[in-house]
Amino acid sequence: MTTYTLNQENLNAISERVSTPKYNRTQLTTGIVHIGIGGFHRAHEAFYTDQLLHDTSITNWAICGVALLPHDTKIYQTLKAQDGLYTLMVKEFDGSLSKRVIGTITELLFAPEDPSKVIEKIASPEVKIVTLTITEGGYNYNEATGAFDDKNPSILYDIAYPTQPKTVFGYLTQALKLRQQKGLKGITIQSCDNIQGNGDMTKQMLLSYVKLADPALIPWIEQRVAFPNSMVDRITPATTAADIEQLKTEEGIVDAWPVVCEPFKQWVIEDQFSNGRPLWEVVGAQFVKDVEPYEKMKLSLLNAGHSVLGILGALVGYTTIDEAVNDKNINAFLEHYLKQEVVPTLSDLENVDLEAYIASLLQRFGNVSIKDQIDRICSESSAKFPIFILPTVKANLKLSRQTELAAFVVAAWAIYSLGTNEKDEHLNIKDALKDTLHKQAELASQNHPEYFLEIESVFGNLKTSKPFVDAYVKAYKTITKEGVIIAVQNINLSQINSI
Repeated sequence: MTTYTLNQENLNAISERVSTPKYNRTQLTTGIVHIGIGGFHRAHEAFYTDQLLHDTSITNWAICGVALLPHDTKIYQTLKAQDGLYTLMVKEFDGSLSKRVIGTITELLFAPEDPSKVIEKIASPEVKIVTLTITEGGYNYNEATGAFDDKNPSILYDIAYPTQPKTVFGYLTQALKLRQQKGLKGITIQSCDNIQGNGDMTKQMLLSYVKLADPALIPWIEQRVAFPNSMVDRITPATTAADIEQLKTEEGIVDAWPVVCEPFKQWVIEDQFSNGRPLWEVVGAQFVKDVEPYEKMKLSLLNAGHSVLGILGALVGYTTIDEAVNDKNINAFLEHYLKQEVVPTLSDLENVDLEAYIASLLQRFGNVSIKDQIDRICSESSAKFPIFILPTVKANLKLSRQTELAAFVVAAWAIYSLGTNEKDEHLNIKDALKDTLHKQAELASQNHPEYFLEIESVFGNLKTSKPFVDAYVKAYKTITKEGVIIAVQNINLSQINSI
């Protein structure tokens, strides 16, 4: 089989093997600048936009992808060499694999190489939306207080050297200032990250930065910049060498960084845009007045479910999410957690069948073709737990409801943070607070389990809740003594007996 390197020149030949863009990429205008061109963006927003652009009367919503950080060099160079093209590999529930080339990203910029180009691009008249996938940690807030971290050295650098920024807030501030100076219309800044109230969070953090860096700009932002909240969902595991080789072997396509994802996708967006928007609803997005109930459901069921499977699975020795959820004991524990502790906090949802949603989650998690790496799911847990799990804990404590299952997960996380699983194998922990987590986990292991809860930036004042601390300490001792599987078996029996 003849092989073709994925790029614009080879697109016609590749189109004989897989679906490729039917629109003329050279005739598109960039209407969106996206910061953070990782796998999720390319499986989600870029995919939706690709589908929309197949209506060839729509030409003004191509995407300029921005690699923001120095460690984004590889993805930038890869996509640049491929003219922004990449293959989306959808692993269907029946085990089949759907492949299509996505052509939405028509421009690429590497911010550390030339910050001014990024600033000028955002400030160009044709750009109407800036979208973000910068991960939870990219918003520069204290998880415990919700306040902007104005002591971050990168933030202090951006304030001192505004034309050579390092953070997203430095770039956005300079670009918005330039739009103001040019007399241009406002713009929409749309977060696509897994943060509850992600638009509100983006606005709050940006204005907190602008207050320090250029307070005179605040009125212009408040009047002309929109920050719609949104809820995004599509499981997108890290691409592996095996995925790259499979694409080459089956289709003869040499793609250095394809994207792998599940078939399910969801995008719920508040319809608040300052300067026009794509008709994403035509290709499956849902526009609503208030996204909060949907995002709360997703964060506390899907994202929390992922963390539960990741932490418990890692301790047992599993390496992928499907292995963990297909363990009947962990599966039953997760289902009990979602139904007994999470669902009672979602009473404000209307016309949503939560039983069916949970059943669909368990099916999606169990997709054996996805092979979502537990390492990926457990990464940056110190940023994820305060968003995905602790709000459920606080809601239940407020109404004196049970928190035993969440306490069990937190206890498992404390043990996980020691860095080895139950097979005495090394755990590859990726976390901005890795050293702090390990230090407190070591102290906890010395017959003081509650010491792990003293990480205030993660847990806030949770250590003052006696019911939760008691449940946590009990779970910690049980897991340490019996191991995860025996411990969850006993919990599952107790939950069944209590229903």
